[in-house]
Amino acid sequence: MIQARIYRPSKTAMQSGKAKSRQWVLEFCVSPAQFIEPIMGWWGSKDTLHQIRLTFPTLETALAYGEKRGIVTQVEEPHLPLTVPKHYADTFRYDRIG
Repeated sequence: MIQARIYRPSKTAMQSGKAKSRQWVLEFCVSPAQFIEPIMGWWGSKDTLHQIRLTFPTLETALAYGEKRGIVTQVEEPHLPLTVPKHYADTFRYDRIG
């Protein structure tokens, strides 16, 4: 049984905009059948699904893709930041603290 998670990535610290954070990502879960490669000591696996990362414009299309292919999906809702609207004039208020 193939398992995957669907989420919306948050914006990176290297950008101020919201580029690449509006799409939904379907990422397959790592299988527990990993081993340590004896020569180099790297982690190895015969499962290559964890290398695949699919993007979708909406959550519904990502869920439809998983349902059509028999993938058990887990949806992680995005954390939306709380924005407080401010006016430019509030910067110069006489009763402003700090």
